[in-house]
Amino acid sequence: MKKWIKLDNAAKIYPPTQTKKRAAMFRLSVVLTEDVDPDILADAQSNTLRRFPSFACRLRRGFFWYYLEHMSGEPPIFEDVYSPMQNMNGFREHHFMYRLLYSRHRIAVECFHMLTDGTGAMTFLLSLVNEYLRLKYGVDGSGKGSKFVLSCDEKPAPEEYEDSFLRYAGKTIISRSEKASYQTGGTPMPLNKLMFISGTVPTDKLLEKAKEYHVSVGVFLAANLLYAVHKKQQHEKSARKRSLPVKISVPINLRRFFPSKTVRNFSSFVNPGIESRFGNFTFEEILAQVEHFMGMHITEKELRARFSANVASEHNPFLRVAPLILKDPVMKIFFRMQGDRYHASSISNLGVINLVPEIAQYITAVDLTLGRPATRRSSCACVSYNGKTIINFSRTTMEAEVERYFFTHLVRLGIPVFIESNGRF
Repeated sequence: MKKWIKLDNAAKIYPPTQTKKRAAMFRLSVVLTEDVDPDILADAQSNTLRRFPSFACRLRRGFFWYYLEHMSGEPPIFEDVYSPMQNMNGFREHHFMYRLLYSRHRIAVECFHMLTDGTGAMTFLLSLVNEYLRLKYGVDGSGKGSKFVLSCDEKPAPEEYEDSFLRYAGKTIISRSEKASYQTGGTPMPLNKLMFISGTVPTDKLLEKAKEYHVSVGVFLAANLLYAVHKKQQHEKSARKRSLPVKISVPINLRRFFPSKTVRNFSSFVNPGIESRFGNFTFEEILAQVEHFMGMHITEKELRARFSANVASEHNPFLRVAPLILKDPVMKIFFRMQGDRYHASSISNLGVINLVPEIAQYITAVDLTLGRPATRRSSCACVSYNGKTIINFSRTTMEAEVERYFFTHLVRLGIPVFIESNGRF
């Protein structure tokens, strides 16, 4: 790998828009059957970083663009004793762009989104855990059908740290402009505390209910979140707020449509929604809206045209020659004008994690949590493993109406939910 690489196309919006309150982070973790040995974990991290050189980088500020500079060594490993996703200073000297933590049975990694997306981070974490288990027990789950597990004995291929947006971009683009969405709002948490609510449901019950409605689990969960936001909107005092469109953001893993091997960012999104001015919607009506919207818009051609618009902006003559001192304010304005205005919440679903028996016997749970939302709202993330689907909400408000509507509706549909929270629910 080169001493430095450009930020990928999706990452370029994050450095100028991150603040003390929002750093575009997310967290992945695995739970093992036994206590974690920190010394073996340190050796596993060292081996894994050689396999994933794009993770051994720090963010640097150039005259025209931010870039990633390769670093030697490894970041320190922390005990997981504080609230998740404490702020990291992405510009501090010798600062890696991820944090590795452990506590008893748990190994977790917290990443800046400018480094990678959920799929890339999951590949890094599970490959690290596989290396840890190999060093401790002599087992190896790589190269046996688990797409998230790479062997640390192999050399990284250049395709694994390429910017796949540039590789697969086309000439046809579509406008990124759309109607603004209703925003949930709420009372800000004091001291910028991040609240979490986690719901664990049996995956088979979730799949059974989705099949009953003839939709995928992803569509079912997205519709349930949209329904929960709509229920909150119905209780707004303002008639104007009750009539605004309601939309949620659903990230799409582009590796499903393009043969990319990158472990950097390579995802897009769609914003399914409803027009609340037409009246109140039932869950079944919302489910139909989401299913048809996602069926129409999640296609290889439209997704390519969507991210090609971002690549085209990168080639804008002004942005190419303007120094960062001018680019940063422009990108901040762009983020405020578009960014989170187009959706009220988001749901990121990594799907089912399948691991081979050699390592699955040592892993009891896998989960994903999104970091601090940019505005007063909640965000949802879910992943399925070992017969359980863990659905994590993170929010910056005291109220938890969206989460309450979300999980209550699952229970009313006959899906049992076990709830954990670090605050009121």
